[in-house]
Amino acid sequence: MTTPDHQSPASQPPAPTTKDRVYRSPMALVGGVLLLVVVGWLGSDALFQAHGRAPWLALAAMILIVPLVIAFTLRPAVFAGEDRLRVRNPFRVISLPWGEVAALRSGYSNEVVAKSGSKYQLWSVPVSLRARKKAELRRSRAAADAARGGAPTRRAFGFGGTGGFGGAGGADLPAGPTRAETDQVMDDLRELLDRRGAEETAQGEVTVRWAYEVIAPALAGAVLLLILVATG
Repeated sequence: MTTPDHQSPASQPPAPTTKDRVYRSPMALVGGVLLLVVVGWLGSDALFQAHGRAPWLALAAMILIVPLVIAFTLRPAVFAGEDRLRVRNPFRVISLPWGEVAALRSGYSNEVVAKSGSKYQLWSVPVSLRARKKAELRRSRAAADAARGGAPTRRAFGFGGTGGFGGAGGADLPAGPTRAETDQVMDDLRELLDRRGAEETAQGEVTVRWAYEVIAPALAGAVLLLILVATG
């Protein structure tokens, strides 16, 4: 009597070592929730309190507006795995194996460039010029402090107090990162691209899927709203 052979650990497919890193915009999430609350409040008031055609117009407007709010605030996300980058934008989902990523660019927006030349914006990693400027100021201040032997530099805000040149009151720049948060995210993605781009498991084709679950209800709401307005 023979016993069934068991696969050795070496012959079994390797299990994923890490979960995907997920990048989303906290401000967009908060704004989206607040907008949905406002739309729900105003819409429900019109649905149950208004008369005539107003409830139907409110319903059509809600069917149009709610998917769009979700699409531009709650939906966008970037999923960075060991083998691919998945970009979930308002109306599309783009899956790019690392082997097909040519570059990750940062300017007035953050985007991923495929080797085919196609560019895809990272909606969930928006550029903040203000945060970038503050981080640059911190970096310059840190370099100046290092050149002065670690002595903190100060900015004068008025007279009196202690510190500063000539007795002028001052305050150090608030402690914080010397790299804007979204720029740091792009640095992390570039590091992952450099590390995984040549791996065999990170090869494949770029796929793009339209988000019909968002597009269809928004179109339905728009059509219903147009019909109501045209027949009114």
